[in-house]
Amino acid sequence: MITDTRIITNQLALEAAHRMATAAMTAPKGKGADDIECIIVDGEEKETLADQMLRLAEGQPNASFVRDAGNIRASECVLLIGCKRMPLGLNCGHCGFAKCGEKAKNVPCVFNVTDLGIAVGSAAAMAADSRVDTRVMFTAGLACMELNWLKDCSPVYALPISITAKSPFFDRKQ
Repeated sequence: MITDTRIITNQLALEAAHRMATAAMTAPKGKGADDIECIIVDGEEKETLADQMLRLAEGQPNASFVRDAGNIRASECVLLIGCKRMPLGLNCGHCGFAKCGEKAKNVPCVFNVTDLGIAVGSAAAMAADSRVDTRVMFTAGLACMELNWLKDCSPVYALPISITAKSPFFDRKQ
């Protein structure tokens, strides 16, 4: 059997996305709490994500949402990683409040956000290990939050995945 790999590019990208999600979910956690959520979108949902980014661009002073929406459309699929708001009750003060109960509900626990950063880094490292192109995008993560795809997660970051001769994420303007 002969398989033209250009025909199975989407399948290869999804396989890489699965490995990246695994890396994100198993990344070390500051307190050991499972606060990371991941989803992978392609096809129609990927277009919905790009469309939402363009809607968000209308209120933004720079062109990054428009540019990134084009990058999302040029990718095969997108891994979205968010952290759940899980107050750990440590009263550590790292968030700027002396006690967990003093901070506003929309202020995430610093441990959750740190865990998200480690998870995103682990996923990006797995992309490099898998030799696929990616870029970390807050813009697509914000669009995901607006679409409420990762309920109770904030913030969310996106890692679009591309398998092309030249990365669409490399020569970016702005």
